[in-house]
Amino acid sequence: MERPPFVLASGSPRRRELLSRLLGESGFQWAATGFDEDAAPGRIESPAAMALRIADGKREAWTRERAHGDLADCLVLSADTVVELDGRILGKPRDPDDARRMLRTLSGRRHEVVTGLSLAYVREGRAECLLRHAETTGVVFADLSDDLVDWYVSTGEPMDKAGAYGIQGHGALLVERIEGCYYNVMGLPLRRLFEMLLKIEDLTGLPGLVSPPSPTPAGGMDDRRKGTGDGTARHDTTASGERPSL
Repeated sequence: MERPPFVLASGSPRRRELLSRLLGESGFQWAATGFDEDAAPGRIESPAAMALRIADGKREAWTRERAHGDLADCLVLSADTVVELDGRILGKPRDPDDARRMLRTLSGRRHEVVTGLSLAYVREGRAECLLRHAETTGVVFADLSDDLVDWYVSTGEPMDKAGAYGIQGHGALLVERIEGCYYNVMGLPLRRLFEMLLKIEDLTGLPGLVSPPSPTPAGGMDDRRKGTGDGTARHDTTASGERPSL
C-alpha cells in the first residue's frame, strides 16, 4: 500500500513551514478553505472546544470542496489556534488600537495558547479514521512598556495573529517564558502531531507517514532509511519488525 496524498487544509505559511519539518517541503499539498471561522457556535465553549470545532470545520470544508478525483483518498490535517486569558478568547486584533489593548492586557501576565488538531484519513471523499487533539501551552509575558508596545504594533506583525503577537518573530521580545510546546504557540505542536501520525498509521495500515531520524554513518546515507523521492521517508523497523520506540 502506498501513502495517499497528504493535505494541509490551511493557508497559514507558519503551519506550512512547520509541517515541512515532518514531511519535507514536497511531502504534502496545502489549500485554504472557505470555512467561516467567525461563525457563532450557539453555545458556550472552552478554548479547547473552540479550537477543535474550528479545526474540524476547516477539515470538513476542505473535504466537501476538494476530496474527489486524485484526492478522493487522502490524509487531511487542519488546525486552529486560540489565545485565552481569564476565560476570555483573544482573537486577531481589529486594528492597531485593538492590538495595543490586547498587548497591554497580556503584559506581565500568564495566558494560554490552545491549538486544536484535526487529522483524518479520507477514503472516497469521506473520513474513515479521525484523530483530534487540543494542545495547551502556558505563555508568560514580560512587563511591557508603552514604547515597546507601540514599536511592536508599528511592525505590523500583530495584525493577523490571535492575541496580537507571533512568538516566532519580533513577538519573541515580549515573552518571558513558556510552559509547554514552543511550536504550539506558533500554531502546530510538532511532537503531538508526530504521535498522531504514528497512531493513524497503526490504525489504518498506511506506510511511512513519518519516520524518526536514524544515525547516518560517516561517508553516506544509512541504508536502513532512504528517502522515498517524494519528500517523505519510510519507517525503519527493528529486527523483529517493530517500529523503534519513541
